[in-house]
Amino acid sequence: MILRFTQSFFMRIVQFSILFISMTLFSQHRIHVHVENIPSGKGNINLAVYSSEKTFLKFEGVIQSKSVPAKKGSITVLLEDVPHGEYALAIFHDANGNDKLDKNWLGIPTEKVAFSKAKMKTFGPPSYRDCCFKVNGDTQVNIRFTK
Repeated sequence: MILRFTQSFFMRIVQFSILFISMTLFSQHRIHVHVENIPSGKGNINLAVYSSEKTFLKFEGVIQSKSVPAKKGSITVLLEDVPHGEYALAIFHDANGNDKLDKNWLGIPTEKVAFSKAKMKTFGPPSYRDCCFKVNGDTQVNIRFTK
């Protein structure tokens, strides 16, 4: 009788452990992206999420993206179903609504761009390491367009 109780109790602990581990390993989170200093309400704010230095700022490296209507001042964009991990965000204000980042003849963006945790450098964008942050639960990221 005691052996049967012990086996039953042990099995319940194992089942609970497996359930708990699977829930935490595969849980999904949200990133609340607060975008500030949007210069106008024209066009869209486009966001891209990257998960590695190798693919940062490459079209094929985007693991999630979102486009929302621009609003002068600030907006909050919700990114859902984001697993635990390390990420970097790149955003741009597509003021003319053509769904691409416009650049001049030198390849310098003519539309506002911004990144999570970093600013545009004098001679190019920041690195993935400069921009990355960890997601272990619901997360808030503040990004500000510079003037």
